[in-house]
Amino acid sequence: MGRRPRDQEADRAAIQAAAERLLAGTPLRSRSGRLTASELITECDLRRDIVYRHTDLVQDFQARAKAQDSTPTAMQELADENRKLKAEADDLKDELRQERARTKSMRMIIAELSLELEQAKAELEDAVGVTRLPDRR
Repeated sequence: MGRRPRDQEADRAAIQAAAERLLAGTPLRSRSGRLTASELITECDLRRDIVYRHTDLVQDFQARAKAQDSTPTAMQELADENRKLKAEADDLKDELRQERARTKSMRMIIAELSLELEQAKAELEDAVGVTRLPDRR
């Protein structure tokens, strides 16, 4: 009993469809969507040796990827989102820095006012003729 021969046309169709999806920026299996032979293999879900039997399709994909000379849509969207998130993070860091500076100033003011309050209480106690009533609590 021998193995059944591979359907060469089905393999070619799978490779071509994967190449089209990658070039269009709409991969199904590829995580990164980069335009490389390895991503083509991942995208078409065939073994590496089977894909490289169709060198004409791999070379065509590589040539089209090089000619496209642009980042795939999926990669561009991720890069744009990454830039946006970094800008938001920088804004939040600046805001946090300002809040920390305000908090530090407020702590210093509170400490100074607490000292002044204690001094005022001590002056009142030292004042002649002033009798403090006991707390009723």
